[in-house]
Amino acid sequence: MPQKIVTLGEIMLRLSPADFRRIVQAETFDVTYGGGEANVAAALCNYGLNGFFVSKVPDNQLGQSAINHLRRYGVDTQHVIRGGERLGIYFLETGASMRASQVIYDRANSSMAEADASEFDFDAILEGASWFHTSGITPALSDKSAELTLAALKAAKAKGITTSMDLNYRKKLWSKEKAREVMSDLCRYVDVCLGADTTLGFTSKHMNEATGYLTEDGYKDVFGQMMEKFNFKYVVSTLRQSHSASDNGLSAIAYDGKEFYRAKQYEVRIVDRVGGGDSFASGFIYGLVSGMALGEATELGVAASALKHTIPGDLNHVSVAEVMELVRGGGSGSVQR
Repeated sequence: MPQKIVTLGEIMLRLSPADFRRIVQAETFDVTYGGGEANVAAALCNYGLNGFFVSKVPDNQLGQSAINHLRRYGVDTQHVIRGGERLGIYFLETGASMRASQVIYDRANSSMAEADASEFDFDAILEGASWFHTSGITPALSDKSAELTLAALKAAKAKGITTSMDLNYRKKLWSKEKAREVMSDLCRYVDVCLGADTTLGFTSKHMNEATGYLTEDGYKDVFGQMMEKFNFKYVVSTLRQSHSASDNGLSAIAYDGKEFYRAKQYEVRIVDRVGGGDSFASGFIYGLVSGMALGEATELGVAASALKHTIPGDLNHVSVAEVMELVRGGGSGSVQR
């Protein structure tokens, strides 16, 4: 039987102008649904695992439509509860060349933001699970969401389930000071950390002066500090070289407390970068769950993320075979016949 992977987070309605239009130009919007942890669950289902998504949506047609969207891709939604006032919305304006993509959130007081930990029976939800995943976006929604995330992580750790968290700092949702306070508490219950966000308070002298981001040596420095404080089993982060909004270089670096691994870099022409980090997370998780070594899992994650950048929408509609083909050096150029 495929392994059970449980994710916790918010799913939102996504509205995007077509054809690279700006929001001020839009007369219609393309409609889809997405959210970090929902994206991970869907991708893991594509890879043949049992992805479970835990959340709260309003008891109306928008909430049902979001659930239907996930069910279409095999996600188990039996632990998505109904209630609250509204489904969160975000507007995405896709950038091109030197114009960056823009996101506008309309998610205050959403059903998930107002959900209470007492509404979820995590002992039952996590029964039989081998992995639990969430992100820093969920606790950023509200104090209630932070308490909910903590309750879920504690329950998973009590059951001996491997836990992972994508740090995913969003400055439009909370301050660095608030993020550091909350995330430092949550990370005590995390085994696998995705990201090396300096909002946790870790710094390094190895910075790229032009971009203000960590260099590879900086990541190694910060990873070591994170491992020492939180005793993570693994710390991993994607490395992005932003040539423009249309073209990025994509790689990753991983650390297991003993050795660092740097993955192959892909030069990506971007169709839609939303969900790229979630695609890395799902590929990396699949690799570890499947018994791959750290390096293999990291390569799988980067290849999955690179492929997602070529697909519109939040979800990554690729198979393990397609990801592995790219890892082996194929998958581009010619038509696959």
